[in-house]
Order: sequence, then structure tokens, then C-alpha cells
Amino acid sequence: MTHFAYTGSGPYCYANSFAMMFGADAPSTAVIEVAIGGPFGMQLIGGSLPFFDPYGWDPEKGFEDALAALGWTSDVTQGGEAEEALARLKEALAAGPVWIGPVEMGHLRHQPRMRGPIKADHYVVALEVDDESILMHDPQGYPYARLPLADFMAAWSARTLIYGTPYTMRTAFRRIADIADVDMIKASIPSAIRWLAMTGEHDMPAGSSGNAAAAEALARLIERGCEDDLRGHMIHFAVRTGARRAADAATCLERAGYTEAARIAGKQARLIGSLQYPLIVGKDVEAAASLRELAPTYDMLRAALESRG
Repeated sequence: MTHFAYTGSGPYCYANSFAMMFGADAPSTAVIEVAIGGPFGMQLIGGSLPFFDPYGWDPEKGFEDALAALGWTSDVTQGGEAEEALARLKEALAAGPVWIGPVEMGHLRHQPRMRGPIKADHYVVALEVDDESILMHDPQGYPYARLPLADFMAAWSARTLIYGTPYTMRTAFRRIADIADVDMIKASIPSAIRWLAMTGEHDMPAGSSGNAAAAEALARLIERGCEDDLRGHMIHFAVRTGARRAADAATCLERAGYTEAARIAGKQARLIGSLQYPLIVGKDVEAAASLRELAPTYDMLRAALESRG
């Protein structure tokens, strides 16, 4: 069976928040995700926390490359004290919605079961704010969500996250070039190759690994006895997001004529997606086998992109 594009729900806050800010001119979230660079790699942070995204990557690092590839720009402000940040936000909202993040999802108490920090990053679009609360579009599935201001400011401080500057917001999104979707995808390929090659300096904790080494190490972790925190992280977030990212990469690469690279990305999507059921029911040996089959595909994908395959 050939690759079949996915449309549906899932934890895709970064691309969805982008799309909201772009408005009627937004490309698909699949194109946005490819431009961000999210599908191109795997990392095991500190030897224990897996993500199906590039080694050393976080959403902030993909931002400027993504905007350039998509033909957009924006203004960013960040840091300072909470009172200063809130004043900036109020001023910015007078001109329209504001892109906010990263925020600590555990403080977003309009979401069920959120009672405090869980060290999970998230992105939202702020719509209105007053002295008591903030109104936002939360792409986790909560349009026009209202949240007490104190909870929002705690989330926005990002103190419990492993990346990000406190009180980061982006405004004045504006289109500077009219670029076709296929050209957006092609413009993202050099960045994808760099991420897959794991080149450059990466400020990563000791014990971290990427791509094939990360897949193999994660397989060993799961085989030895998958701890509840690791299993929960994978079944609720990492697998769902990783499979969708790879599926979106396959869809976009196929559109841009990278036939072999699309085939490999499609295989990655199937392998990552195939982890969900075994991890749910405790068939950990089966999950580890899928990860070992996934391991060599990252070098294969890079080679295909380099050869324009």
C-alpha cells in the first residue's frame, strides 16, 4: 500500500497556532510542519525522554527557517518581568491576536486533569485579556477558552520547560513573498538535511542521542521494562505526534517530487504509528522491534534528500 495522507486531530499546537496567525493565506499544517523541520529526525534527551523530531531541535530553533521558507515574517518580544510582559501583551492585543509560547501546559487549567506543571510545552493564540482573565484559541481542542490570568502568567513564564525564553510572543505576522506550497517544501529541504545530519553545536544533556542511536537506545529501555512515565509520554504524545509528522513529510515530499524520500518517510510514519497499540497493551518486545526497524531509516531519508530522490 502506498502512503495515504492523514487529516485529523492530534497534538499539533505549533503548526496549528502558525496557521491561525497566517489566516486565509495559511498553507496546510503539513507544509508548515515540514518547514519547521519537525519530521526530520529522532532524539532521546538525557537517555530517557524520546521525541520523534530532530536531535537538538526545539520549536524555537525551527521558527526563523520556517518563516523564511513560507514567505512570512513577524516581530518577537520576550523576557523581562511578568508585569512588563503583561503590559506588552495588552498593547499588542489592541492590534489583533498574538502568538504565545512556549507555555507550560500543566498550568492551562481549562484543560481536563491539568493541576500544575508537567514539563510539557505548548503554544496558543491570545485573543483578549483583562485584569482577571485571558481569552485564547488553544489548538489542543479548546477554541475561545478563558483562563484566569494568574494561571496564564504562570504558564507563560515557562520556568518548568527545558527550552524557551519566558514571556515570548510574536506579533505583526505579515506575508513578504507569495510562495507556492511546492516551493515552500523545496525551500525546506536544505534545513531537513542539516537536521538529519545532526551537524552543528547542540546543547544537549549528557546521555542524549539522535536518530538510529536514539531508536536503538529507546528499544533497549522499553525491553528492560517500560516505566509508567515513559509509556505515558509515548502513548499520549510522542507516538501520535511523531507518526503524524512523518506522514506529513511523506505527503509533502511526494508533492514536491521527492519520490524515494517520500517512500521512506511513509515507512517511518507506519513504524512510529505501529508503536501505539503494543505500548498500550504491554507488548514491549513488539514495540522494540519496530524501533529497531525504524533506526536505519533516518540515514536512508537523508541520502534520498541529498540525491533529490
